[in-house]
Amino acid sequence: MNIPVLPVILAGGSGTRLWPLSRRHVPKPFLALKSGETLFAETLARLPEAAMAPLVVCNEAHRFLVAEQLRQAGRTGLILLEPAARNTAPAIALAALQAVQAGEDPVLLVMPSDHWIADTPAFQASVARAVALAREGWLVTLGVTPERAETGYGYIQRGERLADQAWRVARFTEKPDAATAEAFCRSGDYLWNSGVFVLRAGHYLALLERLAPAILTACTEAHGKARQDLDFLRIDDAAFCASPADSIDYAVMEHTDHAAVVALTAGWSDIGSWPALWQVQDRDDAGNVQCGDVLLRESRGCYVRAEHRLVAVLGAEDLVVVETADAVLVAPREAAGLLKASVEALEAEGRREVVEHRVVHRPWGHYEPVDSGERYQVKRLTVQPGRRLSLQMHHHRAEHWVVVRGTARVTLGEESFLVGENQSIDIPQGRVHCLENPGVIPLELIEIQSGTYLGEDDIVRLDDPYGRA
Repeated sequence: MNIPVLPVILAGGSGTRLWPLSRRHVPKPFLALKSGETLFAETLARLPEAAMAPLVVCNEAHRFLVAEQLRQAGRTGLILLEPAARNTAPAIALAALQAVQAGEDPVLLVMPSDHWIADTPAFQASVARAVALAREGWLVTLGVTPERAETGYGYIQRGERLADQAWRVARFTEKPDAATAEAFCRSGDYLWNSGVFVLRAGHYLALLERLAPAILTACTEAHGKARQDLDFLRIDDAAFCASPADSIDYAVMEHTDHAAVVALTAGWSDIGSWPALWQVQDRDDAGNVQCGDVLLRESRGCYVRAEHRLVAVLGAEDLVVVETADAVLVAPREAAGLLKASVEALEAEGRREVVEHRVVHRPWGHYEPVDSGERYQVKRLTVQPGRRLSLQMHHHRAEHWVVVRGTARVTLGEESFLVGENQSIDIPQGRVHCLENPGVIPLELIEIQSGTYLGEDDIVRLDDPYGRA
């Protein structure tokens, strides 16, 4: 049977266990943690060559990050916007409903976008085995041979052999205690649950109807009320939030006799914490990982990451040190469990460092604060080629723009003109204006704001190419 394969990439989550690098607006999938590419870009790169264009399920706050990374990878694909986090069972239900809407019943290759897989050909070989089983009516997950007695992962017990490197699932066990995990590893019959699933869209929806009808009812209504917005499909908020929050494991996989597992031997890690990232990185003879401008002396077993400046670590052992532009983490490597509670405490205080980095991404590019004081602030703006900001005005501030690289097309009232490098222009308070990069290189400029109120909410958008209110 020549049933097509539809990749479904799940790009939700907050990644608080990798703070301060991971933030709510730039979570783990969109970070370059081990190579020069983000985890999301690496996920795209390992898709089977003959697969359909991917469907991405993500949070609305990350939609432009997803769109930009698809563009950079030279790929097209629908971006489906979840109004709220409801775990994997509803997210996959939305993807399945979208797939069968076109009158097809493809095999869904469901992949988290924030995992590390070292060996792409080995991964694709495991996927091919799983696809063959899914075409025969199995719901397949990929299982990883345990490297240690990990209590943070789910485990799958292998049952009857179905094919080479493939077995019927005997049972699932979610996050066992340390003694049970040790016993599982010794037995040789258990695999880690990788979170990668391969299944027919229609088969999954039929099982939801029988095993989790409340999820299917809510998702069907939410998808039926969805509306197209540029490259995005906006799922109805109220209907989707009525869905129970549940994982595909709990809602379906544990309750069907057609669950199968295929072995994945490809150097897999979920990179769910700083110790996990330390495990998969290249280490020196003393067991240290160094990223960026780092000076290490007489130290062992440390993970040290410098994003913006020199970081020196002397005479330390088993530490995690992570420096960003606005926050520094120093912690014992195995005390990463304290991080989640610490980030929650910062969030309760309303700290911006939990939400975003100093560099703030926008669909047209990004900006970075340079300086601020009473009644003024200075930003560095970068506008990507061919992009423009919204046509807008401000009630409380005036702006002064200085172009330092590239060429800007500025609209001011009824006029439109070019501003080149080392040239500047004033934007009076209350004047309608727009900034565009008509060139082929990034446009960089310094923006000096002055006025009684300088908040981002003092932007009245009159026309916006990105559909923002």
